[in-house]
Amino acid sequence: MNRPKSIAEIDFAELTKRKYTPSPDCWTDQVLYFLMLDRFSDGNEKGGYKNAQNEPVATGSTPIATCGDVDSVPYEKWLGQGDGWQGGTLNGLKSKLGYLKRLGVTAIWISPVFKQVAFEETYHGYGIQDFLEIDPHFGTREDLRDLVDAAHQLGIYCILDVILNHAGNVFGYGEVRYRRRGANGDWVADPRWDGQPYKVEGFNDRNGQPTLPLDPPDLSALDAAWPDGAIWPKEFQSPDNFLRLGHITNWDYYPEFNDADFAALKKLNLHVDWSGKYPKYSQTLRHLILCYVYWIAYADVDGFRIDTVKHMGQEVTRMFCAAIHEMAQSLGKERFLLTGEVTGGRRLAWSMVDTTGLDAALGIEDIPGRLESMVKGLTEPNTYFDLFRNSELDDHGDFAWFGEHVVTMFDDHDQVRKIDQKRRFCGVKELRDLVFNALAVNLTTSGIPCIYYGTEQSFDSGGRPYPDDRVLRENMFGGRFGAKCSQGVHFFDEDAKLFQAISKLTDLRRNRIALRRGRQYLHDISGDGIHFGPPTRFGDRIQTLVTWSRVMADHELLLVFNTDELETRELWSTLNPNLRKEGDVLQLLFSYTPELGVECVEHPRYAFPKLSVERSGNVLCTKLALGPAGFAIYTAASLLAVGQA
Repeated sequence: MNRPKSIAEIDFAELTKRKYTPSPDCWTDQVLYFLMLDRFSDGNEKGGYKNAQNEPVATGSTPIATCGDVDSVPYEKWLGQGDGWQGGTLNGLKSKLGYLKRLGVTAIWISPVFKQVAFEETYHGYGIQDFLEIDPHFGTREDLRDLVDAAHQLGIYCILDVILNHAGNVFGYGEVRYRRRGANGDWVADPRWDGQPYKVEGFNDRNGQPTLPLDPPDLSALDAAWPDGAIWPKEFQSPDNFLRLGHITNWDYYPEFNDADFAALKKLNLHVDWSGKYPKYSQTLRHLILCYVYWIAYADVDGFRIDTVKHMGQEVTRMFCAAIHEMAQSLGKERFLLTGEVTGGRRLAWSMVDTTGLDAALGIEDIPGRLESMVKGLTEPNTYFDLFRNSELDDHGDFAWFGEHVVTMFDDHDQVRKIDQKRRFCGVKELRDLVFNALAVNLTTSGIPCIYYGTEQSFDSGGRPYPDDRVLRENMFGGRFGAKCSQGVHFFDEDAKLFQAISKLTDLRRNRIALRRGRQYLHDISGDGIHFGPPTRFGDRIQTLVTWSRVMADHELLLVFNTDELETRELWSTLNPNLRKEGDVLQLLFSYTPELGVECVEHPRYAFPKLSVERSGNVLCTKLALGPAGFAIYTAASLLAVGQA
């Protein structure tokens, strides 16, 4: 279809005359993969394998990275190349679906693809200028549809990152009430929130100048500015679509965080009117819903990750979720995934999930930090595992989630929790051997697991902490801002030991339902087999084995990892007496160390191939051993042949 300038041009009845891909039975069965589209693939990589088979890729000019390419560019020079558009595309992503399939990914979460303002390099996609168009840096709407179709053919679902809270920098303020020092020391206008609306000079043209009349809008001038000036579709060109209250300075003060702009990104008017018998929501929200319904209908996508939910409020989120779920269900997508980015603490995040119709929240505050710290031996394991206990049922002191309502990850694209010390897990060189354990915990504990692009290739943010997000957004495909302080080489290395280990673990997860949906229990440990207790921190780090079980019906899997990256550890672990009895045998299903990769389970170097269940006083227990930074999974021998998919 032709590119629509307005929602009114869309024939939804005609658009939906097609077959749609149904939703998965359960999202916790899936393995998500979040990628920054501009930084993922430009489709010009040489080497690797094609999508549907293991046939080598002979085309392309960018070679795969070697050891000699790592740290080949001085850090400051490399860092200076990290801003702006880099060149990743939808077709590039399509060419890497086989890579993702072989990794074990079953759903891709794609950063926003919609058209950005022309005069700013908002490569991240969060500065939308046209809600009904794909940014030309990424490709075309047809490219998006082809990508989704190709992904579905490989059994991979597609989740789009969407924004309701704000548009891009589409207009300029014409009133100066506050000033601040600019980068060069000069005083510049600073339209900050104070509760009162600002006068607006006009919509921005393609050069970023507010030359296009906004209040009232000059429709002929705006039409002449299409496609790069003002905002589109036409329904967003009324001044009532924006609150025009300046930008946030206090991110925790209500109503400021609910009503103000995100820096230069302009807050949309999403307010709900409760003065009548029935709630009346804004035309802006209605139009946003129709825009995102269009993308479901056109491209057959399977879910949305909703940006900045805290700043939208409960009523707006509830209405959006209800409308999108209804539309998706009418197309046969019964479990269209709506997951929200909810900053402001776990209590607020759970409240938003519980009251709005969100299917899940991103665990962007508690989970990444606690998972990373636990694996590195910096915090006690119960601080992570307690996040998944339901306090309303077990009277636990800390408010917590149901696992199926949270997307879990540790590396991500902005690391809000780290403030001005941002770097990926592998950015701490001394502890990077523990990264597989972080991935394994993410894949084998409660929640909907999500891998951030590049983690499977040990991306390290240049090996140093940095105050802004660019060090979290390296290029997989090479270019001028390649990962690990490199340029001109790509990192789609399927032979890497870490990639191979993740692939084997995701395959095991796919065939063991307890790893995807089961209950989980953290076990006590003992150094002498007599005195048991939870792993406890003494000094700077806990260097120990951490053990837990995943249980589905009568199927139990025992999992263990070693927080010590240098030494082999042997310890005793308790077992659940309701599931095990003295004399039972547990058999090794999976074993990994950074030194050896995934080992043969019949003849492992460090882990015991079989465990005997013993009794110590009134405690059922077993003795375990793991090599440095090791990870292992055991199952009851009688369940080895049981089909569990």
